[in-house]
Order: sequence, then C-alpha cells, then structure tokens
Amino acid sequence: PNDIPQAAIRAAEAAGCTEVDQPVSSAPSGQHLQAGQDPGYTDTPATSGFHDPSPLPDEPKVYDTQPNEINAVHSLEHGAVFVYYLPEADGGLSQGLVDRLTQSAEGSDATFLAPYPSLTAETALTLTAWNRRQSCPAGDTLTPQAASTIVNGFVTAFECTGNAPESSSPC
Repeated sequence: PNDIPQAAIRAAEAAGCTEVDQPVSSAPSGQHLQAGQDPGYTDTPATSGFHDPSPLPDEPKVYDTQPNEINAVHSLEHGAVFVYYLPEADGGLSQGLVDRLTQSAEGSDATFLAPYPSLTAETALTLTAWNRRQSCPAGDTLTPQAASTIVNGFVTAFECTGNAPESSSPC
C-alpha cells in the first residue's frame, strides 16, 4: 500500500475516526465459496475471506442499497475500496455528506459507495480495502470536507495497490 496522506490522517483524528486496522491476522486470497456456502465473516463489514467467484461489476460505483457482501469482498481482493455509510434515516450520515462522497466514488477507478444499514453511529462511515478498515462516527466533526479528505486519503493508500493480492479489474 501507499502512505496515507498527512491531511487525511489529521482529518481522521479531528473527526474521531479509528486508525486503519487489519481486522484479521491472516487474509489468504483465492478462497471461493461454493453455492450456498456461508462465508463465516467475523468482521463487519467484511474485508477479506471466502467470497463469491465473481466480483461486483465495475459499474455502478454508487449503490442505493447494500451490494452482496460476498461479491464485494471479491472486488476488494482485486484492489477495490468500499466506502460504506449508515444512512441518515438510521442515525448516520447526512445526505449532503453522502452526496460529497458520491463525487469521490464516481471520480475513482475502483472505489464504490454503498449504504450498510448494520453500521452504528460510531461506525457511520466505514472504509474498507483488502484486510484494512477505518471507521468514523457520525456527528458535527465529520463534515463533508473532512469526510472527503479521509476517503481520498484511504483511496490513495489502498485502491489498486499491492495491498490487494489480486489487483486487477477494475484497476
């Protein structure tokens, strides 16, 4: 991976975000599920592990509903970044903030934006890459500008980099 830009680190600290973590100690790639097999994810949202043999399509970049997680994990394995958010109606991010994040996703090669209704107010914005995760709480300190800086920094560090074991399409 690349370094996270200092502006993104400062914005994340000011907004009360977690540091980027590695949710699982081992994240081998190429683990394809059989039809109907439970992936057994232990982290939410999942960042690695067993997944569908097919990644999500390269488009759309922005989802109105949560995409199938077993396909999303395969996309992470290929170098994608997912920006998940708790919708405003569930106590999460304002529509204005989501609109700002939409611009980041649509302007990238392999970053996707999607609601994730099982997030909490403490994890209302959760960024994922292959076995990497960072979460930020909803609230006044997470402004659209701060969120955009945080997301763009995470994307710089992890989108289409050697962090992903099978970096390919859509990279």
